[in-house]
Amino acid sequence: MDKRIAIIATDGFEESELKSPKEAMEKEGFTVDIVSEKTGTIKAWADGNWSNEYTVNKTLDSVNANQYHALVLPGGVINPDKLRRNEDALIFVRDFFKQKKPVAAICHGPQTLISADVVKGRKMTSFNSIKDDLVNAGANWVDEEVVVDEGFVTSRNPDDLPAFNSKLIEEIKEGKHELQHA
Repeated sequence: MDKRIAIIATDGFEESELKSPKEAMEKEGFTVDIVSEKTGTIKAWADGNWSNEYTVNKTLDSVNANQYHALVLPGGVINPDKLRRNEDALIFVRDFFKQKKPVAAICHGPQTLISADVVKGRKMTSFNSIKDDLVNAGANWVDEEVVVDEGFVTSRNPDDLPAFNSKLIEEIKEGKHELQHA
């Protein structure tokens, strides 16, 4: 299946939350680009320390949602905190919702979605420490392994990656969701 997927991340992403979905999607035959705010590499966070570097395929200023079938937002504490302050990242995220394309976020990844103003009225989950932030932004937060709301997939933490990856791939194969909204 010829699908191109964007994973948006920057330094401080949770390594397993980028690596595991990327590998699962590539195993399905999808092309996966790591999109970031800078060229070169971005550094992962794992087990409380800095970890491996990952090559950035595209920068935010060189891409748009029209080029991709879906978007994935890994967590980590530093990563979404940086991305939510980057207007190019917020525009990129909003455009996936406007185009009704699948979007998946895990752990702290939804923090970027709060700043993009796309969670109001959506059923979703996240790492429990950002529950209040999501509820205050209008989300219907639930404590479940994986939540799917019209092409919008969320999970709580790395333990949920098998279910997250499975639902993410299922939603990408289904394609656009007419009820997906910004």
